[in-house]
Amino acid sequence: MSAETKAGTVYKTVKTILVSQPKPERSPYYKLEQKYGIQIDWRPFIHVEGVTEKEFRKNRIRPDEYSAVIFTSKNSIEHFFRLCEEMRIKMDQNTKYFCLSEAIANYLQKFIVYRKRKVFVGVRKVADLHSYFNKHKDKEKFFLPNSNLGSQDVVDYLDENKINYTSAMMYKTVASDLSDLSDITYDVLVFFSPLGIHSLYENFPGFKQNETRMAVFGNSTSKAVEDRGLTINIHAPSPESPSMTMALENYLKKSNPL
Repeated sequence: MSAETKAGTVYKTVKTILVSQPKPERSPYYKLEQKYGIQIDWRPFIHVEGVTEKEFRKNRIRPDEYSAVIFTSKNSIEHFFRLCEEMRIKMDQNTKYFCLSEAIANYLQKFIVYRKRKVFVGVRKVADLHSYFNKHKDKEKFFLPNSNLGSQDVVDYLDENKINYTSAMMYKTVASDLSDLSDITYDVLVFFSPLGIHSLYENFPGFKQNETRMAVFGNSTSKAVEDRGLTINIHAPSPESPSMTMALENYLKKSNPL
């Protein structure tokens, strides 16, 4: 069954949607499921893996040789302290920590005795910490735990401001194994990053879109989809659809009229 708009575009009925993220406890997606009588499944297409101690040692870097650490995410904290433990390294209690956001700084409390004089917190971007870097850049030796994706904005900032730092990969984002989905098809696939598209083709090199509709969030994801020769059917954010759930609902209003 399909619905036809005044413009003549045919919207084939949607029965199943696969969202390429872990299943949340609460989500506006669940309301869409109930309202339109559809099935929404969740499956992360990518996951984070820690670099092994053996791999990290090849860098000839010891984290305890640095007096300040820059954390860009919770993953960077988790894998920094994991590797320190595996290497039997204990960070000096006077080590300074520069966190890009309050959420990251709060997560740090799981791993250190939190003292404001040694934890510096930004709002969201590395430039938020500018005054702190200016104050400490001549006294401290900085370490930046990184992933295979890098933190280009942070690296650019540190380079531009001539801050003495060393960066090393401590974790990596990789494609998840989706082989169990090989015989399953969905009406809509929802993607939030270019890595999700990469994972799709790593798992299914011969993927053909056929009648599957692609819902994508963000310009970089859109580019990754178009680079593969696929058609974007649902896009967010936009003035009419600032969120993916709103973009999906705007499409469902046409494909699954109530």
